[in-house]
Amino acid sequence: MSTRRNFLADIGMGFTGLALGSMLHAEKPTGMPHFAPKAKRVIWLFMIGGVSHMESFDPKPELNKYAGRLLGDTPYHAALDNPLVKQNLREVIAGLHKAQPRLYPLQVGFQKRGQSGIEVSDWFPHVGGCVDDLAVVRSVWTTDNNHGAQMQFHTGRHVLEGQFPTIGSWVHYGLGSLNENLPQFVVLGEPIDTCCGGPGAHGASYLGPEHGGVRLEVKPDSPLPYAKPFVATTEEEQRRQFDLIRGFNRLAEVEYPDDAAMKARIKSYELAFRMQTAVPEVMRFSSESASMQKLYGLDQAVTKPFGETLLAARRMAESGVRFIQVFHGNNGGAGKWDAHSNLKKTHGELAAQVDLPIAGLLKDLKQRGMLDDTLVVFATEFGRTPGAEGTNGRDHHPYGFSVWMAGGGIKGGVVHGATDEIGFHAVENRHYVTDIHATVLHQMGIDPRKLEVPGHKRIDIDYGEPIKAIIG
Repeated sequence: MSTRRNFLADIGMGFTGLALGSMLHAEKPTGMPHFAPKAKRVIWLFMIGGVSHMESFDPKPELNKYAGRLLGDTPYHAALDNPLVKQNLREVIAGLHKAQPRLYPLQVGFQKRGQSGIEVSDWFPHVGGCVDDLAVVRSVWTTDNNHGAQMQFHTGRHVLEGQFPTIGSWVHYGLGSLNENLPQFVVLGEPIDTCCGGPGAHGASYLGPEHGGVRLEVKPDSPLPYAKPFVATTEEEQRRQFDLIRGFNRLAEVEYPDDAAMKARIKSYELAFRMQTAVPEVMRFSSESASMQKLYGLDQAVTKPFGETLLAARRMAESGVRFIQVFHGNNGGAGKWDAHSNLKKTHGELAAQVDLPIAGLLKDLKQRGMLDDTLVVFATEFGRTPGAEGTNGRDHHPYGFSVWMAGGGIKGGVVHGATDEIGFHAVENRHYVTDIHATVLHQMGIDPRKLEVPGHKRIDIDYGEPIKAIIG
């Protein structure tokens, strides 16, 4: 006698099969926000390796005043004895990274910028010119002082606890699609794929692989391997092939309703078919004016690669992609921003690559009226130590660093939170990394506590709290 599952397989995806599918997904989100959203989409910029907060968006002139002195010989000697040094630290390799006691001067100047007068490093003059649109959060902290913090920043959990859904996957899971021809969670730039991040920095873990980020390259002819047929095929031939495979896939979906990997493969195949026209078109910039390409720095060798990536991000956002995750600085290891030595040279060069394109993105979104409902986030896994490592670098620093946000209902021209006078500890309005997540989700109209997945317990810190002080 046939089992019910075999019976459903025999009749394919008819009414009964659809009913079963409905029951299987009854616990999943509807794709509707839980409350009125302020943002429709997110562009998430992540600098790999650890940007120095003191030489970017939290300048500390006291470092120049006491440069070369041991921390214990300055008015700030209590920083090393602060209980947060141990409370905020969960080391993967004990003693590998240190607070570094000899203070290191600022390696670049800074000035107050915009009408708001927010201090920004001279390495970011173009972004500094947009500072009246930014909310700079100077009091973010994390617990991993090694580059597993790359994954922790995206999941909220320490790398020793394993992989968990990332912020982009939660948005995808909660809200679904705005454009059925494009993936809703896209990964651009130089994604983390080695060292400590890997797919964990843009994966979906137990939410299922269909909610993970889809990696694309800014190449109109080959944005991803399965975006076009491998052999010459007419559109009609391909359509017939696709219809046949889709029929088989639907039978398999009924036969194995709990196989998440198979569901993801079916969805990816169907999406890839639809993407064959949509994605290459988004990656073609021929329709963009010369002035627009210049705005992103496409006319300069230094800024062109990241500028093209951010122009593609804007075009993706404009076409209905909900979450665009952009990485910069992958070097196959810890990340290019990991300035253990030669900080002045490396940070100066890297900032020059991203500063103009990021400002171009903000200006472009604003003039199109898209900044109102597009949330832009600039982040990194941790900051750098106030003290010197060796002669001309800074070590990893999880105790206090900076993140900024713009658009999507976020206030502009504001600073929230603070580190102490030398940039060691977040001391005012401290925010663990998931408070950044909670703010993003809140602006997207998502209550993360309503996205519970049976069998996967979340702890309170996983949810974070929206940073209400920067929400307009």
